[in-house]
Amino acid sequence: MAGGNISRRQGVIGTGMQAEHGRISIGFAALPHGPDSGGANATRAQLFTEVLTGGPLSRTDLARRTNLSASTVTKMVNPLIDAGYIVETGAASSGLGRPRKLLRVAAERYAVLGVKIAPGTVTGVIADLKARVMAQRQLVLPGLPDPATVIEVAASMVTDLVDENAAGCGKVLGVGVGIGGHVDSEAGRVVRSGILGWTGVPLAAPLAAATGLPVVIDNDVNALAIAERWFGAGRGIRSFVLVTVGPGIGSAFLLDGESLTGATGLAGELGHIPVRPGGALCRCGNQGCLETVTSDESILRDIAARGGPAYDGIATAIERARSGADPAAAAAFEAMGTEFGRALATVCNLFNPERIVLTGERAAAYDLFGPACERAWQSAAFSTAASDCELVVDNADDTLWARGAGCLVIREAVGGPAL
Repeated sequence: MAGGNISRRQGVIGTGMQAEHGRISIGFAALPHGPDSGGANATRAQLFTEVLTGGPLSRTDLARRTNLSASTVTKMVNPLIDAGYIVETGAASSGLGRPRKLLRVAAERYAVLGVKIAPGTVTGVIADLKARVMAQRQLVLPGLPDPATVIEVAASMVTDLVDENAAGCGKVLGVGVGIGGHVDSEAGRVVRSGILGWTGVPLAAPLAAATGLPVVIDNDVNALAIAERWFGAGRGIRSFVLVTVGPGIGSAFLLDGESLTGATGLAGELGHIPVRPGGALCRCGNQGCLETVTSDESILRDIAARGGPAYDGIATAIERARSGADPAAAAAFEAMGTEFGRALATVCNLFNPERIVLTGERAAAYDLFGPACERAWQSAAFSTAASDCELVVDNADDTLWARGAGCLVIREAVGGPAL
């Protein structure tokens, strides 16, 4: 969407940080700032991403891949080298002239932490600058614990991960947190999370105070989209949409290489598009949202309405639908797939992506809802919107979600919004 109104709001909160250019800066290795620091930061982030996902690369390779001049590449890469994010390693010969020095990410020099906060669980990882996980932890929390308890658990997990891995990792850059709902990244605050029952919760500042580390937060699907773009099913794709299915429905958009998050970070709330006027009450307070006909809770409700048993959890319903033991469960998954497919058609009609990456806790049950989903998607899509788009199912566990949260820190460190 070149030239479109695509915005990216990303903020960082840390202990003892100083405000700069209307935002709170982070204690990363110093990169230059100036009148055009925003554009320069984005260019550096773009070059870092190329080295991260395609390296080792020479400066000539980078110029060719990004359509930047050789002088611009050199000017933008040098600060990344000075900061220790990229290093020169070996050389490659093209057969003509001097061998070209290669650049790679200095993965071993820095570490990041990623935390995924979900209903009932907190998952944390410590990873290097390539987001390769060195250690992970997960704690189960009963019910929907209050924010103070979650922050305390997350802080303890972060501290333990750092202490236990101090000998094997580089300097810790900070903590990234992914959480479902409307997140004001710049303010470090959860505006509203229906899935957790939180409203107006400061998160970054208290976690930074408890850990002594800079903290950056974002919607969990936005964070996961970075991991998919760098290492997963979105790699090499200029325009893709990540859609998650499970306890809730979420999405994140990468359009023409730019992350679209909206004016206040609210873009991507696919689960709260109204599809059934006067329908079931959604946890957001509205009626008939997409989540009321496609989430785990809605599937269990539909099974009971069809005369099936009242299951304690979605796992049993999946097992019985898959085995053929419960026709009501199978029919409920098929109905869910039809509604979900129409939603995917809406995404294609609006954004015309090259690829939709379907992931989340319930992607593993695609065999139950996928056929109906594909039929509805292709039927409801306008013109070639569906045929233009490839649908890829990519199962993501909690570790990948937490890894995505760690990617928030890496992206912030090297310059900001460019993916």
